[in-house]
Amino acid sequence: MSEAMRLDKHLVALLQCSRGEAQKYIEGGWVLVDGVVVDQPQFKVSEQKVELHADATLTAVLPRTILLNLPEGFDVSTPTAPLQLITPQTHTENDRSGIRILKRHFARLVPTAPIEPGASGLMVFSQDGKIVRKLVEDAKTNEQEYSVDVSGEIEPDGLQKLNNKMQQNGWLLPAAKVSWQSETRLRFALKNVHSGQIKFMCASVGLNVVAMTRLRIGRVSMGKLPPGEWRYLPEDLWF
Repeated sequence: MSEAMRLDKHLVALLQCSRGEAQKYIEGGWVLVDGVVVDQPQFKVSEQKVELHADATLTAVLPRTILLNLPEGFDVSTPTAPLQLITPQTHTENDRSGIRILKRHFARLVPTAPIEPGASGLMVFSQDGKIVRKLVEDAKTNEQEYSVDVSGEIEPDGLQKLNNKMQQNGWLLPAAKVSWQSETRLRFALKNVHSGQIKFMCASVGLNVVAMTRLRIGRVSMGKLPPGEWRYLPEDLWF
C-alpha cells in the first residue's frame, strides 16, 4: 500500500509540471481519480488511477452565477436557505451554457435580488462580485417581472390604479406596469420592488394573491427551468 500523497504533488510527479500548473489543472476540473473528477488539490491519493483530461487547459476557473427556479412553498425567510436546493443532482438537463459542473461552483454563492415573500420562481446566486454588485446597486433600475394569480373582484378602476404610483406605509412606490394575462392572472413589471409590494397593491384594489412567480430579472429570464432545478448563467449574458 503506497503512502497517501496530495493530489497536486502527485500530478507534479506524473506530468513533470509545476505545482502551480498542477493546482490549475485540478481546480479546473481536468483531473480524474479513478474516473471521477476531483477539483481539490489537497485530496489524498495512494494507489488510485490519476489521469489528466485530454482537453485540459490552464485557464483560470471563473466565478459562476446560478439561476434557480424556487419551488412553491419554500421558506426564504433566511436568504441562503435555497442554497440547499443547488446540488449536482438538481442541475437541469436543459442547461445550454456548456459549463462543466465543479464542486467549487457551490461554494461562496451569494444570494441577490430578494424575491417577494411567498413567491416562487427565479432566484440568482453568484460568486461573481461584479454581478452581485450590479444586482444590488442597480436594484432600482433592474425591472422584475412577476406572474400573479389572484382571486376576488377588482375595483372598477383597479387596473388603472395598479398602473399609477401608490403609497405603502408612507413610501411612494415606483409606478408599475400591470396587465391582465387571463381572467385570474396579472403580469407585474416593476423596479425597486419593496417587500410585500405586490400583495399590498393587489389588496388595495380588492384582490387576493393566490400565487406569485418571478419570471425575469433585467434581461435574464427563467425560461423553461423546472421548479427545484438550476442552471448556469452563460458567460456572455449579463444583467
